[in-house]
Amino acid sequence: MVKQYDAIIIGSGQGGTPLSIRLAKAGYKTALVEKKWVGGTCINNGCIPSKTIIAGARTEQRIAEASRSEMYTTDNYDIIFEKVIERKNAVVERFRKGSERSVNETEGLDLIYGKAIFTQEKEIEVHTNTGENLQLTAPLIFINTGARPAIPDIKGIEDVPYLTSTEIMELDKLPEHLLILGAGYISLELGQAFRRMGSRVTIVEAEDNILAKEDTDVQKEMTEILEKESITILTNTEVEELSLSSKNEIVAHIVKNETKALITASHILIATGRKPNTDNIKLSGVAIDEGGYVKVNDRLETNVEGTYAIGDVKGGMAFTHVAYNDYRIIYSNLVEKKERSTANRLIPYCMFTDPELGRVGMTEAEAKSQGLNYTVAKLPMKKAARAIVENKMEGFMKAIVDKDSKKILGASFLCLNAGEIISVLQMAMEAGFSYEDVKEQMFAHPTLSESLNNLFFLID
Repeated sequence: MVKQYDAIIIGSGQGGTPLSIRLAKAGYKTALVEKKWVGGTCINNGCIPSKTIIAGARTEQRIAEASRSEMYTTDNYDIIFEKVIERKNAVVERFRKGSERSVNETEGLDLIYGKAIFTQEKEIEVHTNTGENLQLTAPLIFINTGARPAIPDIKGIEDVPYLTSTEIMELDKLPEHLLILGAGYISLELGQAFRRMGSRVTIVEAEDNILAKEDTDVQKEMTEILEKESITILTNTEVEELSLSSKNEIVAHIVKNETKALITASHILIATGRKPNTDNIKLSGVAIDEGGYVKVNDRLETNVEGTYAIGDVKGGMAFTHVAYNDYRIIYSNLVEKKERSTANRLIPYCMFTDPELGRVGMTEAEAKSQGLNYTVAKLPMKKAARAIVENKMEGFMKAIVDKDSKKILGASFLCLNAGEIISVLQMAMEAGFSYEDVKEQMFAHPTLSESLNNLFFLID
């Protein structure tokens, strides 16, 4: 027997879960199907656990810095890795249970644990975790199945015990030497964290620079920051083969500038990209692109009327806040009858290294490639009062400004608390402020936001 719903959401990520709750409260009979845990990647093996581990590593770093200062005497300190993981597990459990409780307490919303596959355009079969097979149908279906780590085609990779961003969160022992393939956001965040906790860290990247999507000055500065912490970064380097030594160590056969070498490590993290979870749900009629991502219009609807995609599975910037904004757009249009879209939405993001990288809008490279008439304002953090006070003067604040309209096109902040400051600038950009408007704002002293004044004064 096929059970009829008004709406079915496949996947309980940070877009699907609030959408299911809001739809049910609006009177839609709703089913939320989840394969494993409520909360999606963010809560269970992404943002929340990784940033909790990073916070532990940052505390260790602050203690280390204090021990090197003449102002403090700190002897015999050491990080207890097992306690870091224990706290991470507790934090994840808190978030997961909170999300699950919110779903279960919502009337008109059924939470079904199991694997969903399409049998028709508007019908799915769920193989539940209790062994049942359920048939569900609804005129509205929302695909929120996310993405997973992509495993590169490297000779011997299946013969070594590699980690992805999921498994590395579950380690019970600190790696002696962590080899990381890829130099994107996940790689640098976790690489720095594990180095601070005591692991040797080597990062291997096939491209000429780390952080391929960022400006050259960001790449260079971040490389210098990480290398000062004794992280080895090998760019323009290919891994030809992976194998195990006689001591069960992982051996990477690399090539750099036509020179071959071997790297031996206790652990290896594969962080070379992600792929969408569309191949395992047997999409019926829904169009996907060459990468497997669901194709959507600017209202997030697929080519099948009434079927939508939310978050990472649809491609584009893969951030939790994007998925959450997707949900708000869909809900506003369907229930509140508004006219919202993804067109020209301003997407901020942050890489939680130390210092952080906060980004919004265009990079300088993008402005240049579009032939815009722009100028650049750049303030070294050694000239920012709050950074000097905090003794965290690495990095810079950089903004791209249109010379004609005086509008702010984008910014890259590589500095202390960059994620918080970039949000201030994002709101100014959303409001249509010119750089002069921000330059003349009165900010509290001494704050990092106050440095926005100094940053834009550099244009005059």
